[in-house]
Amino acid sequence: MSEERYEWYPGHMTRAVRMMRENLKLIDLVIEIADARIPEASRNPDIDAMCNGKSRLLVLNKADLSDPAGLKEWISDYRSAGLEAVVLNATDSGAKKKLNAAIQKASEARVRRNRERGLLHQPIRALVAGIPNVGKSTVINLLAGKTVAKTGNKPGVTRGKQWIQTGRMLQLMDTPGILWPKIGDPEAGELLAIIGSMNDDNLNEHALAAALIDRLATLAPEAIAKRYQLDGIIGPDTDPETVLDAIAGNRGLLKTGGVRDIERASQILIDDFRKGRLGGILLQRAKRSRAEDQRDE
Repeated sequence: MSEERYEWYPGHMTRAVRMMRENLKLIDLVIEIADARIPEASRNPDIDAMCNGKSRLLVLNKADLSDPAGLKEWISDYRSAGLEAVVLNATDSGAKKKLNAAIQKASEARVRRNRERGLLHQPIRALVAGIPNVGKSTVINLLAGKTVAKTGNKPGVTRGKQWIQTGRMLQLMDTPGILWPKIGDPEAGELLAIIGSMNDDNLNEHALAAALIDRLATLAPEAIAKRYQLDGIIGPDTDPETVLDAIAGNRGLLKTGGVRDIERASQILIDDFRKGRLGGILLQRAKRSRAEDQRDE
């Protein structure tokens, strides 16, 4: 892992946290969106603290960019811990039906209480929360069946609270994506930077690409080797600079004087990973799998 520090908490995120706290009394269900490539690092621990006592649903979105077998282990871990969770690719044809079924399951206790009080047609009021760039607005638009929430490939597109009606029995509150004030875990900060949940203008893309290569060399060496024709170069002890130099050479990325353009190669690698051109890759293994690995050592 690189020595780079990844911290970003602009003022509008402070306002977003305050907004969530103020409106939680209106909410029956908290739908938290996380990124399926980094299921743990893309969850804001502040959301757990703020939403204690509320019905919960965790949506691991962008599943098409991750590894299906590894995600099954994550879902098993979360459900064992008492948290309802679902894997989702919001662009799949059956995504809306799958998500509605998960919401219905996570809301069973609230619906039962409403019925006991004679509120047979009381809609579930759900707050949709998550860090920037995990596809929160895309999920909301999926449930609404039309574009009602702004989407974008840069963090911080959603700026204010929005109430969205998605049929008779579900109302959604959209909120801006929030990170936590200080990312105490350097690994989590690095992973968030890799998937694009921080503003790239504040990052060193060369260092970020090197950090990504360090991870891929262990987790998915064949993916990076195939994409950039790097047979024999990728392995657990691979020097990231050697990989970036080879990518620049294979792609003909040259600066004035014929010097290989490492910065451009870094940008291409990061973009290819984020858009799934390297295939489905899970950057964080489930806790149970990590524990089994430790027992085997």
